Amino acid sequence: MKAWSKHTGIAASILKDDVDTDQILPKQFMKLIEKKGFGEHLFFDWRYTDESGKIPNPEFILNRNPYDKASILISGANFGCGSSREHAPWAIAGFGFKAVIAKSFADIFSINAPKNGIALIQLGGSEIAELSEFAVMQKDVAISIDLEKGKVYAGKKEYSFVLAENAKQRVVNGWDDVDITLQREQEIEFFKTGYFNSHPYYRLTF
Repeated sequence: MKAWSKHTGIAASILKDDVDTDQILPKQFMKLIEKKGFGEHLFFDWRYTDESGKIPNPEFILNRNPYDKASILISGANFGCGSSREHAPWAIAGFGFKAVIAKSFADIFSINAPKNGIALIQLGGSEIAELSEFAVMQKDVAISIDLEKGKVYAGKKEYSFVLAENAKQRVVNGWDDVDITLQREQEIEFFKTGYFNSHPYYRLTF
């Protein structure tokens, strides 16, 4: 995934509470086995009026200009609730979203999202309402996010947030679980060598 620490982009507001993973990505798309192509199915039941996804719903915000190019999503409380599937962040990232700004996030979604380059920014209810209004009224005026400073900039206003260090480092450095594990590669090799030297009967030859 692509690392980032500063981002400026169009914000789309879906100001709903309890947006769950089935709404983010319906279950019929779980059969896809690669991490690609999920973006076109994001919010499928809201985005399309037919079962095959050929007829866009003109009322849905992500089907309207300029929000069809949005890279920041604004939503309500408990975003990402429901199942633990990581496919939901795959769909969000696949569409092109870099960040979700919401009042709160479901626990497992909060773990999965940074692994996929998505910063989850938590703000208060009044701040979310202001940002949402700004995004709706200003339309093609971009919002900026600085992860290192912990700031969201919208017009003349700025909002402060605190991002957990682990989540921030994943997004800023573009790290997934494999990348983090490989940072300890020397320790792993040291343990492996010592273990097999003391337990030679476990060693496998290929």
